Amino acid sequence: MLRRFMPYLLRYKGILMFDLFCAALTTVCDMVLPLIMSYLTTAATDSAVVLTIEMVLRLALLYLLLRLIDAAANYYMANTGHVMGVYIETDMRRDAFAHLQRLGHTYYSNNKVGQIMGRITNDLFDVTEFAHHCPEEFFIALIKIVVSFVILCQANVLLTLILFACVPLMMAVSIQLNRKQKEAFRKQRYQIGELNAQIEDSLLGERVVKAFTAEALENEKFEEGNQAFQRIKKKTYQYMALFQTSTRLFDGLMYLVVILAGGLFLVYGRIDAGDLVAYMLYVSTLIATIRRIVEFAEQFQRGITGIERFCEIMDAEIEITDAPDAQELSVTEGRIQLEHVSFEYPDDHNKVLRNVNLSIRPGEKLALVGPSGGGKTTLCNLIPRFYDVTDGQIYIDGQDIRQVTLKSLREAIGIVQQDVFLFSGSVADNIAYGRPGAAREEIEHAAELAGADSFIKELKNGYDTYIGERGVKLSGGQKQRLSIARVFLKNPRILILDEATSALDNESELLVGESLEQLAAGRTTLTIAHRLTTVKHADRILVLGREGIEEEGSHEELLKQEGIYYRLWNGMRLS
Repeated sequence: MLRRFMPYLLRYKGILMFDLFCAALTTVCDMVLPLIMSYLTTAATDSAVVLTIEMVLRLALLYLLLRLIDAAANYYMANTGHVMGVYIETDMRRDAFAHLQRLGHTYYSNNKVGQIMGRITNDLFDVTEFAHHCPEEFFIALIKIVVSFVILCQANVLLTLILFACVPLMMAVSIQLNRKQKEAFRKQRYQIGELNAQIEDSLLGERVVKAFTAEALENEKFEEGNQAFQRIKKKTYQYMALFQTSTRLFDGLMYLVVILAGGLFLVYGRIDAGDLVAYMLYVSTLIATIRRIVEFAEQFQRGITGIERFCEIMDAEIEITDAPDAQELSVTEGRIQLEHVSFEYPDDHNKVLRNVNLSIRPGEKLALVGPSGGGKTTLCNLIPRFYDVTDGQIYIDGQDIRQVTLKSLREAIGIVQQDVFLFSGSVADNIAYGRPGAAREEIEHAAELAGADSFIKELKNGYDTYIGERGVKLSGGQKQRLSIARVFLKNPRILILDEATSALDNESELLVGESLEQLAAGRTTLTIAHRLTTVKHADRILVLGREGIEEEGSHEELLKQEGIYYRLWNGMRLS
């Protein structure tokens, strides 16, 4: 984890090095006080040395100067050092979000959004403190332990060795408890992600909850997750308490060694009073340093857990990438060719398409129908490379889509789906998503082409009306027409309509259908439909089933065959 973290830390090595320099200054200031006290004690008790007011004033002035240096250094550490942590957290969050943008549909199918959000927000909060304090605390501890050991050895080597013999035992206990703490923090982070996902589901589905009067059920589900989080957090604090208690016990053990062994050495003249005072002060500094490191261990484990969960995102494999020599896609006609295409989903190896061969003419309106699970949506998802084919090739105007850049490929394809997703923002913002930076006139023209201009102007603030999260303030037909306007603005050569009207009422379906007809004019169009009435005027209709393309032809031709399409059509009419 630390090796993965180091590149982020080293981006700010200038700040880091000066922060460690300031840490060294504060450490020097702390370490000088016992020497001053030892000197004063020795001068006061040793008849060979005369303690004067001038000497006291000089030592006081020296200490005052050191405290001013300490204050300035500490200000830099507390301010700029923490800001460095913020920079690192920001960099890591940026990289995590960019990586998430490149991950495929499979990743999002297998991971909850609440868990993902927790990883790029809450988990990285602790990285700020970790990035600043980790090098700083260990650097200060190293200096203090080494300097204390050297100075204490000068006072009494045997006493120092006895004292430092306690440290390995203390470290062994601390490491063991640290491991348990880390596992508890990991479970805690996972459970808060589960809780976030559960809250998100409940709040986004609040209309369904109210419709089914399921508030009690949701409260019960939330309480179950909340109680699980409580149990995990209680266990975490139990390990923290054991950790801190063991530290205090070892503190007492080290003081006991100094009192017992130091007192005996003083009785037998193996150490003088001044050195014992300095010795006790340095032992206090040493114990405070060890306690600080031990207490930092909680923060350290939180930071490591955050980095670990960040790395889990960054290690998620990007399934769809540009080829090393990928070229820009050039769409001149909009011809699509599928040759021996087979596909199975990578996570469950469910084979959906088998050896499909299909040629779609430029400007042709092709409809895909058939039973659920026949591969209609899957086939359309393969064209913009939301998934890669398992076998075979797909060509657009003679160019293999795996040999062109994803950006140019997806820019050439417009998609209108049944489940419209609108972003929180204004009407204009959502239409402009089709082409960021478009002028207001272009946005309004796209809305006019989509038949959305009239209802937009009736909204309170027109194109600047806030539509709520996921467009909650609009009707289904209005949301669908905004999504069509978005594609009009994008102006692609290839169009995919994935059951774009199946969830609408009859009036909305008629309005949206007219907009879709205008959108499809002159474009190569693939339409997925369950309502066969919406595709009866298509140039060609494909019936997809478990064996691939099972029937093909116009509406009239397929009815004459009296096959699957004929049964679907008559079944729909009877219903």
